[in-house]
Amino acid sequence: MDVLTAIKTRRSVRGYVPRPIPEEVLDRMREALRWAPSACNFQPWHFIFITDGLLRRQVAKAANDQMWMAEAPVTVVGCGIPEQAYQHMRGAGNSVEIDVAIALDHLALAAVAEGLGTCWIGAFDEAQVKQLLNVPAPVMVVALMPLGYPLSSAHGAPQDDTSRKPMAKVFSTDVYEQR
Repeated sequence: MDVLTAIKTRRSVRGYVPRPIPEEVLDRMREALRWAPSACNFQPWHFIFITDGLLRRQVAKAANDQMWMAEAPVTVVGCGIPEQAYQHMRGAGNSVEIDVAIALDHLALAAVAEGLGTCWIGAFDEAQVKQLLNVPAPVMVVALMPLGYPLSSAHGAPQDDTSRKPMAKVFSTDVYEQR
């Protein structure tokens, strides 16, 4: 599958088949994360692959009771290490959240190519997730991402172009101009 097809095919999946993901597929998912770019190639991240069912349910509960997440055989937790990130983003902050988001996006696209689904989860109690997973205090939990085989057969079909804003509304040349 080419990258543009994966981009157009990716969906937020909220229902998963209770089928384990083969270890060789999980290894490819880890490689997608590992090879993601980051500011100055600092790679200020750590990813936790939660496979234990009870722990997945506890994390789903900490994610505003989004219990459907626990149906996926794996939940990937994207952690960022701020002190390892590039420290001069826009002259003020660091790159940690952007770097982790780029890596998780690579995971989401690699998952599509394997017939897997994902969903970005940003609504969660970070302190509770950190406690459940023994994440050290200076490390941030940036996002959660369930990973598994989609329940719906609608996953895998390219999106209709009408679901996206027209190009004229999102692109301009040389200067900002929104039509």
